[in-house]
Amino acid sequence: MREIFKDALKEVVQSIVPISLVVLLIQLFLIGSPADKIATFLLSVVMVALGFSFFLMGVKIGMLPMGEAIGGELAQRGSIIFLVVVTFMITFLATVAEPDVRVLTSTITAVSGDLISRSALIISIALGVGIFVVLSMLRIVYNVPIQYLYAASYLLVIVLSFFTPPDYLAISFDSGGVTTGPMTVPLILALGTGVASVMAGRSALSDGFGLIGFASIGPILGVMLLGVFLS
Repeated sequence: MREIFKDALKEVVQSIVPISLVVLLIQLFLIGSPADKIATFLLSVVMVALGFSFFLMGVKIGMLPMGEAIGGELAQRGSIIFLVVVTFMITFLATVAEPDVRVLTSTITAVSGDLISRSALIISIALGVGIFVVLSMLRIVYNVPIQYLYAASYLLVIVLSFFTPPDYLAISFDSGGVTTGPMTVPLILALGTGVASVMAGRSALSDGFGLIGFASIGPILGVMLLGVFLS
């Protein structure tokens, strides 16, 4: 476990040190921030590094094995309804808890002056992710080529964009991006690879991936439809 934490800390340090140095130089030479502000920033960097390290450690020793085990068990049960219901519930709740989704929706609510409901946005985003992850699982089960699903989904996005209000159209594409956050990505990938690994004739590499890109289309359509209905 100690080695896992060391590897996670090494990855985090390599990721955040460059951007932290850039921000620090800007504070020192362009903004001229006072010493207390710089000290607060450096302390925050240390806290972020430790927090992400512990998070990555938890993902490696807990979330990924758990997700793969659940995905494998769902496939072995042999019930499509059970697979659909459990997959939807897990991904829906994981998206609701996603920090990136919370940050985006709170920012939108603040900018719009509460004209756009935060709870409605969260629910529409979570519904989109849940439905499209379910479709991804069904694609693995029935061996549907993923390019067909991508083509049909993006065609629907293009058509729906002509009917979506401009405010919701802009928000919808950002909503697709924030779903690829630290909470949902490990869980969705683990579920997909778990399902693919226990099914005969399926490859965990070719069938277990592509889920994140496909799942990110769901929130786009969800927010678009929300804008159409509310307008």
